[in-house]
Amino acid sequence: MKYQQLENLECGWKWDYLVKKYRDGENITKYIEKSAIQDAIEQLLKLENTPTKVINWIKNHMSPDLSNRMKQTIRARRKRHFNAEHQHSCKKSIDLDFLVWQRLSILARKQGCTFSEAIVHLMKMQREKTSMQTKCRHLNRICKIYWVTSVKIGS
Repeated sequence: MKYQQLENLECGWKWDYLVKKYRDGENITKYIEKSAIQDAIEQLLKLENTPTKVINWIKNHMSPDLSNRMKQTIRARRKRHFNAEHQHSCKKSIDLDFLVWQRLSILARKQGCTFSEAIVHLMKMQREKTSMQTKCRHLNRICKIYWVTSVKIGS
């Protein structure tokens, strides 16, 4: 296991996940009867301040269809939580126009790299281009000075 599981923290995430699904109108329980669903939901809502008891609620009342999706969600949240602790692994998201995303996707595929690597490559190319332009301007000035000096000497 790459990321440490913290029971209290993850139980809180599971409670949040279940309550969100319930509020979105999804049946999170294994029950069909409305009164049984409502009883189970009331029990869940009372567990907000005792997250470790959520595990028992999940074993007793949660719909089996929800199990896999919740595991995936918690796994992703755990990864984001631990990656956020380190600057080098903390992911950021940006909004791109579709055409920009498409061009970046094509470039990344051609280079066989990730979007992040493609962006870094483009930035490096731009930096090199700027450096070359500065050197060319400097050489151009030197050539003009040399030309003006040689014309004055020659006349």
